[in-house]
Amino acid sequence: MGKRILQQRAGRGGQQFRNRKHLHVSPAKYPRVSDSTLRGVVTELIHDPGRWVPLAHIELDNGEDYYMPAAEGMYIGQVIHIGPDAPIAVGNTLPLSRIPEGTKVYNIELRPGDGGKLARQGGSYGIVVGRAGDYTIVQLPSKRQKRVLNSARATVGVPAGAGRTEKPLLKAGMSYHKWRAKAHKWPKVRGVAMNAVSHKFGGGSHQSVSIPSTVSRNAPPGRKVGHIAARRTGRRKR
Repeated sequence: MGKRILQQRAGRGGQQFRNRKHLHVSPAKYPRVSDSTLRGVVTELIHDPGRWVPLAHIELDNGEDYYMPAAEGMYIGQVIHIGPDAPIAVGNTLPLSRIPEGTKVYNIELRPGDGGKLARQGGSYGIVVGRAGDYTIVQLPSKRQKRVLNSARATVGVPAGAGRTEKPLLKAGMSYHKWRAKAHKWPKVRGVAMNAVSHKFGGGSHQSVSIPSTVSRNAPPGRKVGHIAARRTGRRKR
């Protein structure tokens, strides 16, 4: 009997595949929605392994504190505001309905009150394009335009850490540690390059899947590899 394939090992959730939660400082989310505008101070800027963007620890005047992705130019001791009447300045958080068109924003809420979901990576910002009734149209980092409710919040500015991808990795060991922080198994070997004992697509006189690569969603562990419940495969014909 062969050894367990990679997908089976990952499904068990062992130490090699488990997220290293002890490294993360805290969830980076906005505090609960408030009708009033609150004043806060940036008390510290923190490195959070695996997030690839520094976090800003903000303490509000009402005693609450929270973490959020830091903006470019943010510094310790900076005064920020969160709420509908906050001024348009880097680091301030407002509802999208109060942000002028053409403003760069990040940490955009997909649904009001979810704490921020879109454009959170270093250097990835959205642009307020326009309005459409109860919705604000935001251009995402992918250049796709998305309609978000006016009451959803966003922060003015650009997330810090934009130059991270400009530094070359130089050697494979650096890539290992890069993905290790995010609990990704690296390097990822193709199934057809393995031996028959290690994967369903392995073995043979040349690298070929040799069997249908589409598989049912209800397939048992060990066979559930390849295109799981695929509607279609291959290049799309024009």
